[in-house]
Amino acid sequence: MPSIVVSESQSPESKKKMKKQLNPETPELDDSVEKKTQKEKKSKKTKLPCNLDSNTVKTIKKDEKKKKKKKRKDTEIDETDNEEERSDPNSEMGDAMNLNMKKKIKIGNDDEEKVENQNALSNFRISEPLREVLKVRGIESLFPIQAMTFDTILDGADLIGRARTGQGKTLAFVLPILESLTNVPTVASRKKGYGRAPSVLVLLPTRELATQVFSDFEVYGGALGLKSCCLYGGSPYQPQQIQLKRGVDIVVGTPGRIKDHIERGNIDLSSLKFRVLDEADEMLRMGFVEDVELILGKVEDTNKVQTLLFSATLPDWVKHISSKFLKKDKKTADLVGNEKMKASTNVRHIVLPCSSTARSQLIPDIIRCYSSGGRTIIFTETKDSASTLAGLLPGARALHGDIQQATREVTLSGFRSGKFSTLVATNVAARGLDIDDVQLIIQCEPPRDVEAYIHRSGRTGRAGKTGVAVMLYDPRKSSFSRIERESGVKFEHISAPQPADIAKAAGAEAAEKINEISDSVIPVFMAAAEELLSTSNLAPKELLAKALAKSAGYTEIKSRSLLTSMENYITVLLGCGRPIYTPS
Repeated sequence: MPSIVVSESQSPESKKKMKKQLNPETPELDDSVEKKTQKEKKSKKTKLPCNLDSNTVKTIKKDEKKKKKKKRKDTEIDETDNEEERSDPNSEMGDAMNLNMKKKIKIGNDDEEKVENQNALSNFRISEPLREVLKVRGIESLFPIQAMTFDTILDGADLIGRARTGQGKTLAFVLPILESLTNVPTVASRKKGYGRAPSVLVLLPTRELATQVFSDFEVYGGALGLKSCCLYGGSPYQPQQIQLKRGVDIVVGTPGRIKDHIERGNIDLSSLKFRVLDEADEMLRMGFVEDVELILGKVEDTNKVQTLLFSATLPDWVKHISSKFLKKDKKTADLVGNEKMKASTNVRHIVLPCSSTARSQLIPDIIRCYSSGGRTIIFTETKDSASTLAGLLPGARALHGDIQQATREVTLSGFRSGKFSTLVATNVAARGLDIDDVQLIIQCEPPRDVEAYIHRSGRTGRAGKTGVAVMLYDPRKSSFSRIERESGVKFEHISAPQPADIAKAAGAEAAEKINEISDSVIPVFMAAAEELLSTSNLAPKELLAKALAKSAGYTEIKSRSLLTSMENYITVLLGCGRPIYTPS
């Protein structure tokens, strides 16, 4: 952004005009009189007593110069020093970008310091229709990755964007692409009407993620009159083919289905202006290497196409793709850098010992303790485990690859709308879910690799919010030390929530809900209450405590092992003043 200087100086003409506006009845001074007055002020200001020695005069003049210099300094902007670039500007990943997002403006007269939010929407070249849609969605300013990349993309540079999960990478390319497509020069060259070829191609690793990115393009692009379509496997070809034949501006989809449409001649890439790879590292993990390279290689004139690559991590294949398909003068926007901690810093990371047989008993209590009434996603390693666990948890639904696409979409829609608050999923959903207010993530066992943990735990603590990620482990079978060591996450060790503590919390909730019950029900239950009081040997307080326990779902309090979380077990610690010998 250009520097801004706040100055108190005004031209003589401006001063005259200002003086006349403030005092219209005061006659205007003659130029000669004004010059004389200024001369008198100057001579008065610089005149010193004649009896001072030369050293004293020098000291006084030096002090005056310092005061003038300080006064001038107070009227200028105090800009934040540039941070060190996070990557080597000479590396193959492209030039690093400045990460400064804010400036401080000091006003000397009031001695106040004002901070300008440089990420505010008004500071970017965002058109009024897009700005209105953003404000309707409650977005008043851009996230750091969005602010860093907006001007770079809009100015036509290829880009590698890297940020932690949940920091707004989707809008980082959606907004500048839409603005670029609606610029006057681009509009003139972009094909319109029936049968038009797409201008934008976006590749994503999963159906769920493709659907969500398509939704953003549909909402924001629709405000600008742009048409989008979403292509993924598991859905019929014919409706997708009809959409492409009628003409679209933006194509979003998974590599496999897009490759099929290209080979069938349904997608024409001759008018392409943007190609985007989102979650590029996950495409590598899911085996889309050949499909991605084939699709990118179908673009003949790469000089006319702007390529954007977004990834949470940068494995060797992603670096190879960037060097092969992005221009040499590409830019890099990196909010991760060489930091060891790649998981979201807004998430509380917890580990808890639990045997596989105790999961179904323990998980409801974890949800009660840590979900804060929000949504919960539980990750399992197998499809069977997901279905079984969903069946054991009240109101939970399963999501995995064996479920039909139509059912998966209904399930996700219900989870987003709040029809149910617990989703049990396999890794297929780890990258694809972008749902607000997911408060709690539970992983039933440590994943096989560190990146899987980072991506799963990244489903909470998104968009600046906080969240909790709980990982269960069997002390006899699994270990989480490698995940902690390689990711830099510092796990918080806790024991299983004890039933007595859970019951106490549930009782407090039940007591609060009693006040919400209408007084109109009292006469209906009065006879039963009087009969209970007359026949029971318990005091009224004890009867009320029992009623609260029943309403909270507790008819008995069980013990729970601190080591394995098994119910009806207790942990015993033996101590002795002298060594205990065992037969050997």
